[in-house]
Amino acid sequence: MVRLPLTPDDVARGQRLGALLRRARADRSILTVALDAGISPETLRKIESGRVATPAFPTVAAIAEVLGLSLDAVWDAIKGPDALDRVEPESGTRLAS
Repeated sequence: MVRLPLTPDDVARGQRLGALLRRARADRSILTVALDAGISPETLRKIESGRVATPAFPTVAAIAEVLGLSLDAVWDAIKGPDALDRVEPESGTRLAS
């Protein structure tokens, strides 16, 4: 299977996803969140840094569940650069300042 090169929009979406996950993780360690989500800490680190711009859906779903984010909120946040300010975890804590 040939993987197509990422577009600038793909890269930007990956960066927004990483920023959202870092904010939602707050003071929890990468190790704790990754293990709770069933992924490696290195995978979470790469997603948060934007080095993995298009992670697999089950990976994103597992991380979102651990962080208390709905998948709708995650999708809304990565669609556009201003969307991060509107995302809140299910606990009601605001992610944006």
